[in-house]
Amino acid sequence: MPQPTTRVRPTGHPGYSETLPRDPESAATARRLVCVALSTWGLDELTDDAVLIVTELVTNAVRHARRRSIRVMVERIAPRTVRVAVADFSHALPVPCAPKNDEEGGRGLALVVALATNWGADERRWGKVVWADLEAPG
Repeated sequence: MPQPTTRVRPTGHPGYSETLPRDPESAATARRLVCVALSTWGLDELTDDAVLIVTELVTNAVRHARRRSIRVMVERIAPRTVRVAVADFSHALPVPCAPKNDEEGGRGLALVVALATNWGADERRWGKVVWADLEAPG
């Protein structure tokens, strides 16, 4: 299994990232990466929401992206703010939808919107990065 990479950002805050296969099983690896990063930064209070968000972002990438891999990134963009992001090779931007009560899927992005301080999708020449910011209280 590939090891996650860490890098120092210009702000001095590190980021963790890992390239994963575009498979449903990658959500578990992404959750572990998020847990390690938040624990390292002493932001454990964000863990439950961040784990749910990364699961939804990975699930969407697995379902809708192209090619065989995705990249999961966890960055500390401010002392109490973390960005969880998933990059994939699809140009299709995510759109929140309102599924019918009897539909099993379609609620993931609504959960991200509800839990995140901010979220978005940045287009790239090769695809997109979907991200969500979480801010710890205090």
